[in-house]
Amino acid sequence: MAGPTTAERGERKQESSDPPLARRRLRLSRLRTIIILTVVLVLLGAASVWLLYGSKWLRVERVSVAGTRVLTPEQVLDAADAPVGAPLISVETDAIEARLRRKLPRIDEVDVVRSWPHGISLKVMERTPVLMVQKGGKFIEVDDEGVRFATVSTPPKGVPALELTVSRSSSAAASLRRFGEARLVREAVRVAGAVPAAVLHDTLVVKVRSYDDISLELRDGRTVAWGSGEKGAAKARTLTALMKASPRARYFDVSVPTAPASSAS
Repeated sequence: MAGPTTAERGERKQESSDPPLARRRLRLSRLRTIIILTVVLVLLGAASVWLLYGSKWLRVERVSVAGTRVLTPEQVLDAADAPVGAPLISVETDAIEARLRRKLPRIDEVDVVRSWPHGISLKVMERTPVLMVQKGGKFIEVDDEGVRFATVSTPPKGVPALELTVSRSSSAAASLRRFGEARLVREAVRVAGAVPAAVLHDTLVVKVRSYDDISLELRDGRTVAWGSGEKGAAKARTLTALMKASPRARYFDVSVPTAPASSAS
C-alpha cells in the first residue's frame, strides 16, 4: 500500500498548525479589547473628575432654607456658611450641620442635602418651648428634653413658667443632691408633657420643690398637686375626671392617682 503523497503531508501539516495560530489571534484580539476598554474607562474617569471638580457646571450657586419659624432664613444662611462657588461634590454636609447646631441652639434637627446641579438645601426643625425660666428681665426657653436652648426678651405665649423652689426641708435637699437640678428640670418637662391639654393651656407655673413635689398653678388661682413625673397618663385621666366631678374646687391632688382629692380651698 502506497504512503501519503507530498500534497497530503502538506495539508496535514497546515491543519496541525492552524489551531495555535487561531488561538494567538484570539488572544491578541482580546488584549486589544481590554486595552481599548481600559483607555475608555480612564478617559471617562478623568472626564468625570473634571466635570465634578474642575468644571463650572456643577458648582454651588444657591442655598435654600426651609422649616424656620422663629429663626429667619438669613440667620440660618449666615450660620451655615455654605461655600458658594465651590464644587458641589466637595461640600461637607456634616460640617455645615455641625456649624448650624453649634451657632443656633434653637435648631433641633437639620438636614443638609445637595440639590444637583447647583444647589444646597437646608431643612431645619426648631425646638419648641414647653417651659420657660425667668432670669432677670429675660426668659430662657426649655424644650421637651429639658434643654435650655434660647434666651428671649419676651415670654413665649402659652408657655408655663418653671419655678425651681427647692424647700429647706431635709427631704427636698436630699432630692436635689440625689437628682441634681437638671434632672428636676426634666421631671418638670415630663409633667408638662403629661398634663391634659386643656389644663396646660391654663397653667401659669410649674413649681418644683423636690422630685416628688411638683405642682401646677392655674390662671384662675386653682392649684394641682401632681407629685413626681411618674404615672403621668394615669394622673392626667384622674385630673380630668376630678375637675369634672368638682368644678368649683380650687385644689386638686393627683399625686396618688388611685386616691385623688379635691377641696374648695
